[in-house]
Amino acid sequence: MLATNREKRMGLVDFIKKQFIDVIEWTESEDGVLAWRYPFEDREIQNGATLVVRESQLALFVNEGQIADLFGPGTHRLTTQTLPLLTNLKNWDKLFASPFKSDVYFFSTRQQLDLRWGTSQPVTLRDKDFGAVRLRAFGNYSVRLADPRLFHTEISGTRAAYTVADLDGQLRGVLLQHLSDAVASSGIPFLDLAANQIEFAKAIMAAVAPSFAAMGLQLETLTVQNVSLPEELQKVLDQKIGMGMVGQNMGQFIQYQTAQSLPTLAAASGQGGGVVADAAGLGAGLALGQVMAQSIQQGLQTPSAAVPSVSVDEVMTTLEKLAELKTKGILTDEEFSAKKAELLKKIN
Repeated sequence: MLATNREKRMGLVDFIKKQFIDVIEWTESEDGVLAWRYPFEDREIQNGATLVVRESQLALFVNEGQIADLFGPGTHRLTTQTLPLLTNLKNWDKLFASPFKSDVYFFSTRQQLDLRWGTSQPVTLRDKDFGAVRLRAFGNYSVRLADPRLFHTEISGTRAAYTVADLDGQLRGVLLQHLSDAVASSGIPFLDLAANQIEFAKAIMAAVAPSFAAMGLQLETLTVQNVSLPEELQKVLDQKIGMGMVGQNMGQFIQYQTAQSLPTLAAASGQGGGVVADAAGLGAGLALGQVMAQSIQQGLQTPSAAVPSVSVDEVMTTLEKLAELKTKGILTDEEFSAKKAELLKKIN
């Protein structure tokens, strides 16, 4: 009998302890959680209980579906003085001393890092130079919860927990939706996007930030790690890079393009020969590049000017220099593969 009475008393104590909560806190045991509801079950908050809100957290009191009070980092004693809005909602007297029942939601305001975005399929965009083009891009971004009231009413609601993973698809969709707007507003030519990834990222942030703010979120950082251009435009970009490598001199650029085309011409012709003959063909190609450069430069100054000829002496001088480079191993056999006969015919 005594044991039975003791068990009943212990059960009653446990029941009382279970009914009233005197410390409310959240330790964020899992990463990526944006909102978490304190598990009250059938328990009530003891008047004068302690609410612990850690740095990078906010706590929101919701009573019967209506937002009451918001608490920032610190230790708060829950009384009528610290819960004025909740007190008004429940019409309590100033001297209330009874426990009360409300839902408490904790929100994490720290940065959620290394979230990924990218185009699963090429995105068609409009460019002022090329019209419609298709683009692939990817990178990462970070976001933080900035407005818990708005996030609670618009996104998380009464769920026990809401994570970044729950929002991942929506956030990436918003980013891709505004990708075209970012390209248009950036003012960056399409061919220069790959070389101006920082400016491109800033443009995407400016275009996307309002949509994130409408969900109670703040976009902290965004990076563009790669921009893939269509193959045909990549070739144009490669030419532009090549021109930058040789400088802005038109003559040098023509020579560069002519030298680049020689292996292709040789392969197409299928002609062979010795090292000297190959050197002659390549030398003729370089000489032809000089002639073309001079022709363009003179044409820009005097449109009626005639194209100057290339003498045999100039070709032989070039051949001697190329032979030295071949001997020293600077030029490879592939670089001597030139369309010899056809190019030599252009020399007067």
